[in-house]
Amino acid sequence: MIVDIDAEQDSVRQENIERILDSAERLFRHYGYAKTTVADIAKDLGMSTANIYRFFGSKSEIHQALANRMLSAGYALAQQIAALPVSAEERLRRYAKQQFQITVETMMDEQKVHEMVIVAIEQEWHVIDKHIDRLNALIAQMIADGIAAGEFTITDPDMAAKCFGASIVSICHPQLITQCINKSNRATPDALIEFAIRALKA
Repeated sequence: MIVDIDAEQDSVRQENIERILDSAERLFRHYGYAKTTVADIAKDLGMSTANIYRFFGSKSEIHQALANRMLSAGYALAQQIAALPVSAEERLRRYAKQQFQITVETMMDEQKVHEMVIVAIEQEWHVIDKHIDRLNALIAQMIADGIAAGEFTITDPDMAAKCFGASIVSICHPQLITQCINKSNRATPDALIEFAIRALKA
């Protein structure tokens, strides 16, 4: 029997990384990002602080990896919607509503989670830009499907995807939602979504 030592080591390393991220998320949710230290994470896991630094160079790196994991989970849900056997218009509608729901339920209902998200946005980490790029590509494909099916009259799906994302940003951005949601002088999420979809047909 041949044992792939490198693969086994990679597996153990990834397992340790996931354990660290699980602990960090649990502590960030309970105490808040600012109040949690790398030493706290190490203590929670029953390991030395030096051992944490074998996998992450700083608390900031742990936070970036955690943000990437959270965003990747949201992207996976968006992919499922993009693959549904329904019209492109309906997929875009469901996608936008899902993004709003994720933002409200995952990033805002729990204050400590909201703090984590705000720190990530303010740092302008590359994981945020990468996530936006992936979502734009997903939207562009749905719009391209709609163009091919005669649903949309727009001709540039890539630019249309960026504009669609920008037009619904107030229902997907944690800080903007707190300023806009449930206010009589702001458009409702459904109204914004329908407006953005109609723009693709103009």
